[in-house]
Amino acid sequence: MNTQRIPHSPGPRAWLGLLVVLGPVLLVAMDGSVLFLAMPEISRALSPTAGQALWILDAYGFAVGSLLIASGNIGDRYGRLKLLMTGTAVFGAASAGAALAPGPELLIAFRALMGVAGATLLPSALAVLSALFTDPRRRAKAIGIFAAAFAAGFAIGPVVGGQLLSSFWWGSVFLINLPVVVLFLALAPVLLREVPATPAGRTDILSILLSASGILLTVYAIKHAAAEGLTPTPVATGTAGILTLGWFTRRQLHLEHPLIDFSLFRDRVFTIAAITGLLPLAAWSAMAYLSGIYLQSVLGLKVLDAALLALPGAAALTLTCIVTPALAARTGTRAALITCHFLIATGLLLLLATSASSGIGWYVASTIITGLGYGISFSVVADTAVAAVPPERAGSAAAIAETSNEIGNALGIALLGSLAALIFRLQGPHIAGTLNETLQAPGLTATVIGDAKSAFVTALHITAALAGILHTALGIFTLRHLPKAPTHTDDTYPGPGPGGPLAQDTTGNHSIR
Repeated sequence: MNTQRIPHSPGPRAWLGLLVVLGPVLLVAMDGSVLFLAMPEISRALSPTAGQALWILDAYGFAVGSLLIASGNIGDRYGRLKLLMTGTAVFGAASAGAALAPGPELLIAFRALMGVAGATLLPSALAVLSALFTDPRRRAKAIGIFAAAFAAGFAIGPVVGGQLLSSFWWGSVFLINLPVVVLFLALAPVLLREVPATPAGRTDILSILLSASGILLTVYAIKHAAAEGLTPTPVATGTAGILTLGWFTRRQLHLEHPLIDFSLFRDRVFTIAAITGLLPLAAWSAMAYLSGIYLQSVLGLKVLDAALLALPGAAALTLTCIVTPALAARTGTRAALITCHFLIATGLLLLLATSASSGIGWYVASTIITGLGYGISFSVVADTAVAAVPPERAGSAAAIAETSNEIGNALGIALLGSLAALIFRLQGPHIAGTLNETLQAPGLTATVIGDAKSAFVTALHITAALAGILHTALGIFTLRHLPKAPTHTDDTYPGPGPGGPLAQDTTGNHSIR
């Protein structure tokens, strides 16, 4: 039997370093979702338009997703710990600015700045973590904890936001970041060490600008069309965005050191894993946002009660993320990928049983079942990305995996959220562009209020059904097209290569256990 064993194990300093690294990880993940239950309060305080409300939610996610790949390359070149500390400091300053923003425009700007800083944290944190744990088994355990913390941050974000809003004003959901930032900046220089820079090649500034502007132009067009119809403005910006993204893709194919190596997508395993990183986050973010409005504005629950209802799903997601690495080692990553999509689809379709007058039980059941699927997907994608690359490229590889998550998080609100907004605009009482704006209008009759709530529930149902169908389709595609690998019998940690989670089949594609 061929084994690989590392004679030394990490000491207490490594595990303390892991705890310190988890602080920024939790912040980045939590701030991607902390506003889902806070938006009704922010809408009442700042009165954003329908478009501004969506940008408040996903300016952060798009900034993170647009810059993650570049941040991974910069960290590889100039030092990951240095970038991690700088990004954390900027993240704290931007959080304070967001908490004190007097209007929606400044709040959007500070949310975007938080996203720019957040983009530096995830790939750098995972690379520093990988350097702390050189033993493959313990590194796998540490990465599992990292993935669980990231998933927990997304899951508990709405809960934390709801708890804070029950006692404080809306800005408290940002100020909660500051103690974690201060603690990290104090302990990181003591417990963490710099990872040696590697010659990762020149960072292509034009590629960064093309990717970010292409995404923003395209999403702006989608939001504008959903809120106001298909006018010349969204057509022009959407066309410009698509052309810009096409330019970005073409440029990557000819660069020696591209931001995204598109040749990786020739591998079926890599492609399915990347989509698995994107689609579940898209579904989760959109449904968490829409469900927050459903619970508060349709069913009339207080924000604290809505937050408490999110706890079972958050617990299911977090626990699943913790136990998935051990289960995947026995059943194989292929089975985990297939299972996660069918679980998510089942949970999403349960939301079709909700109505404008009842549905709390269906909502809780949906969050628990989808939480199981989300937890599996988060764990599998993160572990596969790190196991497939050499340690010196961990920053760039982690950036690719986390980019799919963050872009999925933002796209869920941008695309599925815009779909819900379009349906409400077409089905609603035509008073305002969103349910919250409509309910704030003076002199509403009970009939108009009922029509507005029913229109929102219809939008929720159609959005959930579409997301469920997409997950079902991806689950079937994974079942039919993801190649199997020989059963692994080695008792050591299965790393990349023959017999591990990533193996080569006879066609050159990776096969998955």
